[in-house]
Amino acid sequence: MRASAIAHPNVALIKYWGKADVAANLPAVGSLSVTLGALCTETTVEFDAGLKRDTLVLDGREAPGEHGRLTACMEALRALAGHTGYAAVTSGNDFPTGAGLASSASGYAALVTAAAAALGIDPHDPRLIDIARIGSGSAPRSLFGGIVLLTVAAGGTVCRPLLAPAEWPLAVAVAVTTEGPKAVTSRDGMEQSRLTSPFYSAWIADHANDLDAAVRCVGDRDFFALAALAEYNCLKMHSVMLTTRPALMYWSPVTLACMQRVAALRADGVPVFFTVDAGPQVKAVCLPEALAEVVGALHDVPGVVRVIAGELGAGARVAPC
Repeated sequence: MRASAIAHPNVALIKYWGKADVAANLPAVGSLSVTLGALCTETTVEFDAGLKRDTLVLDGREAPGEHGRLTACMEALRALAGHTGYAAVTSGNDFPTGAGLASSASGYAALVTAAAAALGIDPHDPRLIDIARIGSGSAPRSLFGGIVLLTVAAGGTVCRPLLAPAEWPLAVAVAVTTEGPKAVTSRDGMEQSRLTSPFYSAWIADHANDLDAAVRCVGDRDFFALAALAEYNCLKMHSVMLTTRPALMYWSPVTLACMQRVAALRADGVPVFFTVDAGPQVKAVCLPEALAEVVGALHDVPGVVRVIAGELGAGARVAPC
């Protein structure tokens, strides 16, 4: 009873920030994302009758801080499969962990995919979407490739791909501004914002308009309309973060410099836009023909550690052990 899986992180173009149900880790709003083919998580799950609990080794180290989320996901998978044994989980990322690059999304998508394979669960069982969500609210999106829509309904989540990578080829350049983990996790930050930001209720109330408009942009393949909307939605989310008490200042001066560089490129006609999640890293989404220029421009921003670039990725999948 052993299987491995590969999954890619994703970046939301229309974001969610906040929970409708903290205990169930249920997002307050839907989201629209792209799967990042240039970044990867690989996870192996092996059930062992000699184990007394589930264990996790992440990037070569034990990760006791993840035990609660890990166990909750594994309990749901065991219930689905009718199995009672515990598992040893080994996971690794080829990009910085916990630094605003959605490592939890790819991590839990890979975990659910590998564990389902080891347990003999149908990989297309829609219940896996909500099980992945237990670990990370954005993990369901990493189960799919290309451009992905997540909606919230009836106390659960519905997630589906809108376009495969080949149906609207896009590329993403990730400007890594620091390799270290962020001081406040997304999960903790969301709850602080819900409780203290005066902008939070407006963010929730207006969110459906952004999501509906973005879905139309994707259907029309309207890059520049999507660009304007994605940047607007991103800055609204960070306005909520900045007005949280204490303030959630995920940006660094290098983050802002990268955003300004991307804005200048688009003003010069380059098909590119920025988005930033809960962290200091900047993701520049562009048409493939502009990728080399975008990568070069971000490399030239003082303070950028490295740029990771590639096209949109596939969904989570079983890999050879």
